[in-house]
Amino acid sequence: MPSLFRRTGSSPGRVTVQDAAIRTGHAAGRGGDALLLDVREPHEWQAGHAPGAVHLPLTALAAGAGLPAEAQSRQPVVVICRSGNRSQRAAEMLLARGVEAVDVIGGMRDWAIAGLPVVDAHGRDGTVA
Repeated sequence: MPSLFRRTGSSPGRVTVQDAAIRTGHAAGRGGDALLLDVREPHEWQAGHAPGAVHLPLTALAAGAGLPAEAQSRQPVVVICRSGNRSQRAAEMLLARGVEAVDVIGGMRDWAIAGLPVVDAHGRDGTVA
């Protein structure tokens, strides 16, 4: 699979929701090789997130928190938020820590619009808060 993790200089790359779905295994019939990291706040995560995503709020990452245990050994990392602003900052932080990371243009808002799966904290159909 060609790399979707191209970047210029010290800036992380950016991918579409379709590319993110392919790389994280959310596209129909595609096995992913990347981890989806959701950096939204807890109430946003609980309302709706991609199945199998790992949660680490940007506020915690900015305060120095490391990747959750299930994410530490899995790279590359595709970072997502609601619209793409926080995920871009998070990808920059991760890149500075030596993590291969990109962010998702349009975030969970575009993810849901594209018809990709969104579940709430109980595994039911979720919404993007």
